[in-house]
Amino acid sequence: MFDSFREFIRSIGTDDTSSDDRGADDVRVSAAALLYHVIDADGIVTDGERERLHAVLAEEFGLSSGETKRIVAAGEAADAEAVDLYRFTSVLKAELDEDRRVRFIELLWEVTYVDGSVHELEDNVIWRIAELLGVSTRDRMLMKREAANRSGNPD
Repeated sequence: MFDSFREFIRSIGTDDTSSDDRGADDVRVSAAALLYHVIDADGIVTDGERERLHAVLAEEFGLSSGETKRIVAAGEAADAEAVDLYRFTSVLKAELDEDRRVRFIELLWEVTYVDGSVHELEDNVIWRIAELLGVSTRDRMLMKREAANRSGNPD
């Protein structure tokens, strides 16, 4: 009885246009939403950041160009509707092992460094996401340093 009620609650407000797309419950959509949230944190989403977001998702999840566009659009829409980050981090924490969660933090830094700098709001959002994913401060900062070095912008 409770399972059917829980399923009913989950179905409220969802768009069932695609049977294989679970919205924010899809780890790919949750990842896209968080990546987009980070690049939008400073209020400016550059073409480079958007391109890197697409590339990161395609590389990490083995997506075609069309799938990547669909997942990014779903992620942006989910981020626009979200009231907090937990909706997305809970999916990632449940689906990804510790190494992949650390890797995800590295990806957040990669998309952030595309424009040449890290805004304090971007830094803060990544810190909050790392905390919610259970990624240590040490690992978060190591991933930041690695992304910064690869981008040619060591702090």
